Amino acid sequence: MKKIYSISFIALLLFGLTGCDKDFLEVQPTEFLTEQQVAEAAKNNPDVIAGSMSGIYTLMFQTGTGGTDLDHDDFGQKGYDIYIDFLSGDMALSVSTYGWYRGLTEFQDNTDFTDNTNYKPWRYYYRLIRSANSVISALGGNDAVPELDENKYIMGQAKAMRAHSYFYLSQMFATSYDPAAEILPIYTDPLQQNQPKSTTQDVFDLIVSDLTDAISLLDGFNRSAKNEVNKYVAEGMLAYVYALMGGNDNYLKAKNLTADVIANGGFTLLPADEVVFTGVGTKGGFNNVNSPSWMWGVDLTLDNGLDLVSWWGQMDRYTYSYQWAGDRKAIDKGLYDLIPAVDVRKKQFNSVSTSSYFLTPSDKFYDPNRVTGGQRNVITDYVYMRVEEMYLLNAEAAAKSGDEATAKASLKALVSLRVPNANYVDGLSGQSLTNEIYLQTRIELWGEGKSYLAMKRNKATIVRGSNHLSNVGVAIPYNDPRLSFVIPQSEIQNNPFID
Repeated sequence: MKKIYSISFIALLLFGLTGCDKDFLEVQPTEFLTEQQVAEAAKNNPDVIAGSMSGIYTLMFQTGTGGTDLDHDDFGQKGYDIYIDFLSGDMALSVSTYGWYRGLTEFQDNTDFTDNTNYKPWRYYYRLIRSANSVISALGGNDAVPELDENKYIMGQAKAMRAHSYFYLSQMFATSYDPAAEILPIYTDPLQQNQPKSTTQDVFDLIVSDLTDAISLLDGFNRSAKNEVNKYVAEGMLAYVYALMGGNDNYLKAKNLTADVIANGGFTLLPADEVVFTGVGTKGGFNNVNSPSWMWGVDLTLDNGLDLVSWWGQMDRYTYSYQWAGDRKAIDKGLYDLIPAVDVRKKQFNSVSTSSYFLTPSDKFYDPNRVTGGQRNVITDYVYMRVEEMYLLNAEAAAKSGDEATAKASLKALVSLRVPNANYVDGLSGQSLTNEIYLQTRIELWGEGKSYLAMKRNKATIVRGSNHLSNVGVAIPYNDPRLSFVIPQSEIQNNPFID
């Protein structure tokens, strides 16, 4: 059954989640209900604070959560997945009719601190952080372990969401992982006022601490729907963090975390007939949260009110919006050419070179009705994390720590479901093995917001293929400032500690 997500009355009072309030770090208490009152009530009635946690998850797919009313790229987490897919170079803007993302792909918008392209993700992630801080505070604060299991699970989810937000901010607003660099202000309490930038080390110490706590607090939690973070999602988040930090100890931790998800999470790899449209009755489309490979996602319904301003609107030709109307997002031609002809994933992309939809993901992401421009009100679901990521991350961490046997086994488990014969994996070693894992990550997770993270982990140099509208053939290293964002003007103006 489809589940309807809404922000509860308590969440509205506690967080003040109004549509376009630019003071996203405001900490003034509501005149209706104090945090102390919420905290006292939550001790005996977890439903009081559960509604607030539900509100946090709703922010992830609501429009306008980046602080705008009219921007059609402002629709939560999946909106920023598109941002970073473009910056990774693996997604090409091949046709631009309405202009969305054009300035970003030309490195104009994200390098201009006055442009909303920087403000929206900054505002969105700090809004999630503020909301998570309020939940954590209401449950006793950062060091508390609630007595009731229900409240422990909510605390774990809130800490995971705070860590997730800081991790994405650290990736988008810093050029590379430099422990000594000052990158972001840290807020861990809803009553904190403006803070100066903290070092990468301090930011990652908080992220690791939060996710370690979350994994412990969420042990035994049986979630009611996949939009909620459980232990295995939190383990996946932490694996991403350790893999980015690098070093043998961290690679070992990432390998062990992903191994636990694979062995005990209850998720299964998608078979070949579910990764591409093969005709009527196909179970693919990456559009259903009930997919056994999806670890984290949201079940969207008509009540959520999403239409052309949505990830589906921007990515799916079968949804009434920009991908259909003339802003084409396609796989990079160079990456497409690296996919073997026998690989089922090559069929995910339109191969008709004379079509304006050339190399768009028409057979990877699609409304099941497959009527061009047909889905007006979005009910196809959003995926945030799937188990294929864990196999690839496990392989990557194992290879980088010298455990090539594990790396090959995890890689082969996935690739064997995509090509007729994956035995070539057995002959890989050293850098060739690491390179193949990176390539398979780019192919498997194309369009899902993960290529940018992989680019930074692997310190890759991006060379755009012929179907991009700008910077074709230009070699751009992962730490080039043009591949990151800058702190927005509003933060600089309102925070005296940042200039």
